[in-house]
Amino acid sequence: MTVYLDPPTWPGHGRMWSHLVSDDSFAELHAFAAGLGVPRRAFERDHYDLPSHRYADAVAAGAVEIGSKELVRRLTDAGLRRPKGRPQPRGSRSS
Repeated sequence: MTVYLDPPTWPGHGRMWSHLVSDDSFAELHAFAAGLGVPRRAFERDHYDLPSHRYADAVAAGAVEIGSKELVRRLTDAGLRRPKGRPQPRGSRSS
């Protein structure tokens, strides 16, 4: 059970963002994010968007730094990938 974080290379809303994911479960991911004080509204389909100024906090809390392609691979291998444009299971926002 590990939480992963890619580099803050994703632009949006005047900031750079990282993606925070779990290779085990959404419950693990939600618990980790809550421990950082990340609001639930930052969860999108299968990851949390984390602003660059919170990157070091996530690493200090135990998130493992990996590249974006590796992050997607691990998420997919875990069966937790939910790409845009595909129907999500019922209740997926609370999963």
